[in-house]
Amino acid sequence: MTLATLIWRGPIYLTKVRHMNSALIASVRRFNRTVTQRVGALDDEFMARARPLAQARLLWEIGPGGAEVAALRARLGLDSGYLSRLLRTLETEGLVTVGPADPFGGDGRVRVAALTDAGRAEWIELDERSDRLAWSILEPLTEQRRERLVAAMAEVERLLLTSMVIIQPVPPSDPRARACVRAYARDLTQRFDDGFDPAMSNPVHDDELVPPNGVFLLATLNGEPVACGAVKLHPAAPAEIKRVWVADSVRGLGLGRRMLAELERYAAERGWTAVRLDTNRNLTEAIAMYRRAGYREVEAFNTEHYAHHWFEKHLAPDGLSLDPSTDHRAGDIAAAIKELYQPSSDKDAGK
Repeated sequence: MTLATLIWRGPIYLTKVRHMNSALIASVRRFNRTVTQRVGALDDEFMARARPLAQARLLWEIGPGGAEVAALRARLGLDSGYLSRLLRTLETEGLVTVGPADPFGGDGRVRVAALTDAGRAEWIELDERSDRLAWSILEPLTEQRRERLVAAMAEVERLLLTSMVIIQPVPPSDPRARACVRAYARDLTQRFDDGFDPAMSNPVHDDELVPPNGVFLLATLNGEPVACGAVKLHPAAPAEIKRVWVADSVRGLGLGRRMLAELERYAAERGWTAVRLDTNRNLTEAIAMYRRAGYREVEAFNTEHYAHHWFEKHLAPDGLSLDPSTDHRAGDIAAAIKELYQPSSDKDAGK
């Protein structure tokens, strides 16, 4: 995945721009222009292969193993019609085939794109040229500047991925929600001293996680579920946060804090002034996160079999009592981008 692809992903909400820091906006736009030019995104023949970047990127994503068309659409954030046109072009060139996942009577609605022999040869050529392009960016720099550039790129990618995560309410019966809860249970089974048996844990019923009783929030990245969390709105008692889970693939993006903040916001906006949660002693990262987010340890408020710690946090009535670190991503992204432009000091100029 190129930085240019990351930068141009996602909807643009123009009505919000006027409320943002103009210096941050200018920095991001300058970065966009520099990257798109440097990686050849503006060329009508990307890497001199007689096709634009969109077609080359799609060919790369299909890969030697093939890919479901629906997965490609989600992964690349492409409109269905545009993706179909790109695939038809690659088919016409003899590089890909598109057909049902199971040509022998399977679900015909599931379509899969696969590379032909010519497509695999083109994929290998693109891979080699991509390596050469990457080296052409690094080669003119000193070793120290190469390390700075790669580190800054990694930070920009991390923050951009964070901004691409979408959190939205879904019914707890949604198949993606069910998949997250199963992954949550598997994680607990591995982490707890004696494993995890849902039958021994306090039950959480579906009707407790739909309005007005509560909500189940699902986080997705490129259409794939990567995190979840829920909150139960108890009458005349603090709200209770449950099932906060983050996939290993997105750990380090601050998604756990963001999910926690969204659940707090949901409760506060509906009039709840406090939230509670319980956790197991082996979930040390979660315990540290709760404490950093302003939770204080309290006496046990339930009989959860697997709980060793119980926490509570008071919320502001306007719903803004959130972990401040979740509200600075625009500044973090701009700061990482600025690192790519920061002039080297006299000290490292000769290195």
